[in-house]
Amino acid sequence: MMIARLPAVALAALLLIAPATAEDAELAKLARASGSPEIAGLKMVWLAPWGDVSNARPWRNIIVHQTEGPAGSARGGAAEQAKNPTRRGVTVWVETDGTVYWAVAENLVPTHGDGANRNDNKYIDNGATYRQVVRDNSIGVEFAGNYPDVAAGPTEAQVAAWKILVKVLRTRYDIPLDRVYAHNWIDYKDARYCEGCWLATLARMWGE
Repeated sequence: MMIARLPAVALAALLLIAPATAEDAELAKLARASGSPEIAGLKMVWLAPWGDVSNARPWRNIIVHQTEGPAGSARGGAAEQAKNPTRRGVTVWVETDGTVYWAVAENLVPTHGDGANRNDNKYIDNGATYRQVVRDNSIGVEFAGNYPDVAAGPTEAQVAAWKILVKVLRTRYDIPLDRVYAHNWIDYKDARYCEGCWLATLARMWGE
């Protein structure tokens, strides 16, 4: 009854918004699930299925990494990480074709990041990150494939997967938008490129 009284333009806008709202609601439901949920738009390989989210680490930040490996290296890296979760690496790996490998149980802490030792404000204000955004409170995502050109950006497939994945991570762990960080924003890194900067910037833009 009320919908019938809406102006035509408002009704059209409502119809356009409704599918997105339904999709967001479904994503929010799946993002809080246990097991190995199928998330629309993501090709997820579960090497370590989710448990009850209440038993996960209290992740407060997301750190975006890019590995200097060839296309196809995410699968191997994730497999090695799954065998030895606390080795140097991350929880989630993203292949050049957009495949996402969830490699480590969410209650374990891989060794990534070097201790939030950047305090020069070169990329962002480091006041809130200096010695605060560390591996114990930050879930890491590794994008493979920037070899041999370390300055090469992610593939279109990786960007498409990231757009969904970052929303899943933020929803599952209640991580604010301004706590998505590039590796280079918080730690000193190879001067040849800014690791993870474009992907972290995209994530913040998408959430606005």
